[in-house]
Formats: sequence, C-alpha cells, structure tokens
Amino acid sequence: MKRLSWLSVVFMLFVSMIVSACNSGKSAGGTEQNEGNAGQQSVRIGLVTDIGGVNDKAFSQTAWEALEQIKKDKGADIKYLQSKTDADFVPNLSQFVKNGYDLTWGTGFVMVEAVQKVARDNPNAKLAIVDNEVDEPNVKSVLFKEHEGSFLVGVIAGLMTESDKVGFVGGMKIPVIAKFEAGFKAGVKAVNPDAEIIVNYTGAFDKPDLGKAAAATIYNAGADIIFHASSGTGAGVFNEASDRLKQGKRVWVIGVDRDQSLEYGDDVTLTSMMKRVDEAVYRVSEELIDGTFEGGTTLELGLKENGVGIADTSSKNVPEDVLKQVEEYKEKIVNGEIEVPME
Repeated sequence: MKRLSWLSVVFMLFVSMIVSACNSGKSAGGTEQNEGNAGQQSVRIGLVTDIGGVNDKAFSQTAWEALEQIKKDKGADIKYLQSKTDADFVPNLSQFVKNGYDLTWGTGFVMVEAVQKVARDNPNAKLAIVDNEVDEPNVKSVLFKEHEGSFLVGVIAGLMTESDKVGFVGGMKIPVIAKFEAGFKAGVKAVNPDAEIIVNYTGAFDKPDLGKAAAATIYNAGADIIFHASSGTGAGVFNEASDRLKQGKRVWVIGVDRDQSLEYGDDVTLTSMMKRVDEAVYRVSEELIDGTFEGGTTLELGLKENGVGIADTSSKNVPEDVLKQVEEYKEKIVNGEIEVPME
C-alpha cells in the first residue's frame, strides 16, 4: 500500500509538469501572434471611403494615411473598404461593425445618412464621420471650417492674378463644397474687388476628365488661377494646367486638402488649402485606443485650431509680401475681426 501511494505521488507530479509545460507553450504562442500587444488583441479600425477612394490624392487618401500612422505608432489593425456608389455605404459600414471592429470611420459629407442608420441599428458600435454631423450617442463627428482656409488662398489668388480673372472648380454641389467656394470668393474680393470669379461644378469627385474640361473652360475665359475642391476630379485640373504650361502659357492651380505640390509639382501648384483630415482622424482614433473616445460629440477645426490653412511649401511660388498679408488676414479671422461667409 505504501509503495502504491508513493508511485501515485510521482505520477501526479509528472502529469502536473506536463500540463504546466503545455500551458506555458500556449502562452508563448499567444504572445507571438499578438507581438507588441502584451498578448492582447490589437484595436481594429475600419475606414469606408466615398467614391473618391484612398488614392484620390486628396481627402480620403489623407484619412487613410492617418490610420497607417496609427498602425505604426499604436499597433492598431486597420482596413479600408472603397465605395463605388452611394449604395455601398451602408453595407461597407455594416461589414466592419458586424466583424467587431472597435471603430468604423465614414469619410465624406454624403455618408451622413448611412452612418446614422448603422449607428442606430448597432448602438453598441463606435463610429466616426468626417465632414458631417451625426447626432447619435455612439458617433463622433468631425467638422472643418473650410471657408476660413479657403479665404486665405482666395487672398493669394486675388493678389497674384495678372488677368483679374480666377476660377473655382467644385465637385458635387453640396454644403461642404459651397463653404470652399464662399470662403475663396470672399478672400479674392477682400484684396481685389474688381476680380472676376468663374465657377464650374463638375458634379463628381472621381472624374478627372470632367475636371480637365472644366479647367479648360475657365482658362479659355481668361482666368490664370484656379482653386479646385473636387477630390480626384481635381487631377484633371492639374493635367490641364500642365498641358498649357508645356505650350508656354502660365497658369496656376491651388490644391486642396493636402499639399498637392508633392503630387503635381511646383510648376503648376501655386499653393494648397490644407484641410488636416489626417490630424483629426489620428486624434479621434487615438482617443479610442486611449479609452477617451466620446460619442455624441463634435470636433470642429478651423484656423484657430490649426485644422485648416495654407501649405508650408507656399513660399516657393508665393512672394513674401503676399504671405505677409495672408498672415494678417489669418490673425483677423482668428480674433474675430473678420467673419468668413459659409455660403
């Protein structure tokens, strides 16, 4: 009996060691699969684009680059779904939500109804939208004062036009693009009351051929500077300017959302109206990771918050005396001396 008891103890110790080793192996395997996250699953963030897509060299591309930076800095898992038509908005947003993503972004004014529907149908999910406001407790909204930044590039255009004719090319005629137009016109008129402003809406954000045709019409009418707010359609505006420059005709384009001289060159890019979508997307995504995300709130960014402005590379083509006047107008807007119209 004593011998049997002793063998039992040895056997139990042996089994215990095997179980312990197995558990240790599983733990090591788990850490390996989630490297850098202390064995925990990474935060997952999804982004649904409008029809412009993440290669629009403007709005959606800037948002996606912000998430790529979040991945690099914070180890988040990221993914995007591109919408080919408006009908894709709800299915794409729902796909991220149903797959358990921690935050789902909708980028673009036109996605408001889709974000609202998905948020209502999934009250436990967290969503965020850029360029519109959704009044739901699980949605964070981000708005920009595009009219303020557009005023500044309007000042540049008004002071630098040699023909006293400038142009504006818009994508779809929606309120957010109307803010670009209104601010630009106000800036031009503030410094050049006699300037003529030619406006052309293409009705699309992803049609470079329409942008090229719109730009050709405006340049043919005598304008020498065009400000575009048309996302991917704006590629056509730059193409038209480049074609004319090759023919010895000096014309300029003012870019939008990001420093578009980096894409299209300093030869045709006079400056760009920076809309810091990247900073907003990064900031809100970081709030989610840090546990400070607040749904049912709106983040609004203007000149005062450094959410809009002109590109840092503006001095390459914009004279110092013009940039000085831009800075003076910026200060007046920030301190309330000038209220820029939104329509």
